[in-house]
Amino acid sequence: MSKRDVMVCVTGQKNCERLIREGAQIAAIREVGVHVVHVAHEGERFMGSAENEAEALEYLLRRSNDVGADMTVLHAKDPKGALCEYAQRNRIGCVVLGVAPGPDALAFARALEAKLPGVEICPVMA
Repeated sequence: MSKRDVMVCVTGQKNCERLIREGAQIAAIREVGVHVVHVAHEGERFMGSAENEAEALEYLLRRSNDVGADMTVLHAKDPKGALCEYAQRNRIGCVVLGVAPGPDALAFARALEAKLPGVEICPVMA
């Protein structure tokens, strides 16, 4: 079986740098590539606000480049579906994503896990 890459899901927050580093470490151990992906809801700005968008994109791109990762930014009506489609198209074996504390903290991770059988989901607590 061929090796499968790592996908890191990021938002426009600078603390996503930690997720990128975590994904890069997993990829290095597995000797695979790493993909950094951000999905914005269709019709919305990529990073939420115009004033921070260019700065946030540039920051995340630099952090991705620092670890040898490709960065992809997508627009989609269904961000979860877009992430799953990307994972399937790009032979992803592990998905790293941030998780905020709270009662529904792992809901998104579990939803991805249900849609991506055989793909390891690695939630990282914020």
